[in-house]
Amino acid sequence: MEADILMDAGLLRNYDLYQYLLETSVYPREADYLKEIRALTSTHPMAVMGTNPDSGQLMALFLKLINAKRTIEIGVFTGYSLLLTALTIPEDGKITAIDPDRSSYEIGLPIIKKAGVEHKIDFVESAALPVLEKLLEDHDNHGTFDFAFVDADKHNYVEYHEKLLRLLKPGGIVIYDNTLWAGTVTMPEDSVPPVLLPSRKPVMELNKYLAADTRIQICQVPVGDGMTICRRL
Repeated sequence: MEADILMDAGLLRNYDLYQYLLETSVYPREADYLKEIRALTSTHPMAVMGTNPDSGQLMALFLKLINAKRTIEIGVFTGYSLLLTALTIPEDGKITAIDPDRSSYEIGLPIIKKAGVEHKIDFVESAALPVLEKLLEDHDNHGTFDFAFVDADKHNYVEYHEKLLRLLKPGGIVIYDNTLWAGTVTMPEDSVPPVLLPSRKPVMELNKYLAADTRIQICQVPVGDGMTICRRL
């Protein structure tokens, strides 16, 4: 499928260069459990939805930089980024992991259990907005989360952002994945592969929204399929 070809090498579109990056800087530092869940995910028919290992490496760096302990993940799939977060945060850290499809999460769950980090994860099988709204009903949750990672339905990213900013503490970080959407954000609409077209406009709207949001400091980076890192001011 054309979408798979577009996303496999990230935005570099040069397989030799991307392979060099992975083999030199990413794979040697990737935990064995992450290699295992990545290999398992590669057999899934929607494997393209998995988090790129270079994106995961960047996430882990930010988790450590801010000493993240309480995190949110919206969009879990088979659990690569979830396992990465669980391996990175402290033993008493907690992740609220939200996804409407528990069956995909259960593909990677045996590896998460084997890694000994399942106790850090509160998996919620649900659409994300109701879960975020419920968290916000308890004022003790406001401004208490250190980190969030969003890799889910692009149409709701702006709504997720508004709720996450209320949950994040000052200095907390939220990372949005797929913000360059296989490079289609600069393509003429009639040349965008049909499978990518429905989410192209929401991604472009999110990018404009984040760029204009004075409540955050941002950096959009061409890692994986594009990630926008937002620090709450």
